[in-house]
Amino acid sequence: MIGYIIGAAIVGLVIGVVLMFIYCNISKQTVNDAKREAESIKNEAEESAARKKREALLEAKEEIHKNRADLEREIKERRGEMSKTERRLTQKEETLDRKTDAADKKNEELTRRLANVQKSREEAEQYKQQQLERLESISGLTRDEAKQYLVDSIEQEAQHDAAIKLREIQQQTKDDAEKYAREVISSAIQRCAADHVAEATVSVVPLPNDEMKGRIIGREGRNIRTLETLTGVDLIIDDTPEAITLSCFDPVRREVARLTLEKLIIDGRIHPARIEEMVEKSRREVDQIIKQEGERAVLETGVHGLHPELVKLLGRMRYRTSYGQNVLQHSIEVSHIAGILAGELGINATQAKRAGLLHDIGKAVDREMEGSHVDIGVDLCKRYHEHADIVHAVQAHHGDIEAKTLVACLVQAADAISAARPGARRENLEAYIKRLEKLEEIANTTPGVSSSYAIQAGREIRIIVNPEQVNDSQMILLSREIAKKIEDELEYPGQIKINMIRETRAVEYAK
Repeated sequence: MIGYIIGAAIVGLVIGVVLMFIYCNISKQTVNDAKREAESIKNEAEESAARKKREALLEAKEEIHKNRADLEREIKERRGEMSKTERRLTQKEETLDRKTDAADKKNEELTRRLANVQKSREEAEQYKQQQLERLESISGLTRDEAKQYLVDSIEQEAQHDAAIKLREIQQQTKDDAEKYAREVISSAIQRCAADHVAEATVSVVPLPNDEMKGRIIGREGRNIRTLETLTGVDLIIDDTPEAITLSCFDPVRREVARLTLEKLIIDGRIHPARIEEMVEKSRREVDQIIKQEGERAVLETGVHGLHPELVKLLGRMRYRTSYGQNVLQHSIEVSHIAGILAGELGINATQAKRAGLLHDIGKAVDREMEGSHVDIGVDLCKRYHEHADIVHAVQAHHGDIEAKTLVACLVQAADAISAARPGARRENLEAYIKRLEKLEEIANTTPGVSSSYAIQAGREIRIIVNPEQVNDSQMILLSREIAKKIEDELEYPGQIKINMIRETRAVEYAK
């Protein structure tokens, strides 16, 4: 058993030795292969490095060659530019040298001329001194006295010229102001461009046929009497075909009668009870029209906050005329013109328009109350709590009192513009001529008046007085006397300006 074990161990040992020998041979072979492979890789790496080195050297050489060529080209270009610059500098130096030479020559010439001028000045000074001494001996005045004399003369002449210039400036300023005023007024009239309505004291009502005249007259004239009694209008029934004329100085009553008659003609039932009913209905319609017209005037002019009674009174002026001019339309026109003038002058246009609209408010009831329309208008404005400036403008618009505010002055101007423009008012030609003749007669019959001329359509009278009989202080009293006579003896629209002239003339002949 031991023998087997020893045998097995020996066999195992032999096998182990054999295996170890085989392993050692294999390891040596592997090491040799690895060495050969490493040597091959090393050789390849060295060849690759050498090749890359050669390529890098070649690229570096090419880059160096390229940079050198660029540098040489740049150096060449800069050398060319430097050459050009050198040539320009050389040319400038030559030009500067020439200019310097010319300047030196001019300096020498100027020095020479300056010496000549100095010499001439000294000679002139000597000659001047000689002339001054000669003038002093001739005039008998010293130099200072002569200088003072000249200064005084020049000062007087300057004062005279200044006075003339000042007068020219004043006249120019006055002309410019008048021109501007005319432009403002013309602009106001053109921008307003209000229509005007001329009304008469009669209205004509057309009839469908002449048989209607008999029905309107009624049995024994009861219908026409009832109509005339209720309306206060005269009905003129004549031979005029298919028409009846209504005559009344009050346009409101005439309008009521016209509406009543038209309603009766359309209705066909004409008897006293029906007439009374239609008159009442027509009055309500006229009252409504009056209210609407007042509201239209307020809306058209942009005047707000008026008392309702004042609005109604404005509407009543729709049926009121003055020398053929509708008073409501005239008031609207005055309001527009006053507002435009105020806007041009930079003052309160709203207040000016309000005063212009209310300036003739007294004419709405002047036929029912005592007093002038100005006084009535002032009372109405105070009663309905209008501003004091509005009341003053109404009171001063005809010059009864002096205008103390710009608004009052503008209302005066706007009223005159609206009334005096062509076509605004009309009156009978014969009455117009007689009024002008009477106006001149009043002036000519006054002691001290040499002659007189009515101008501006009777709105101004130019009076020439005898200077031997009337002095300057007496002219004021004389003008007041003539104004009083005109106010007492004439009826006229608006106001009349009295322009009195006194001049003294001296005539002599040179022979």
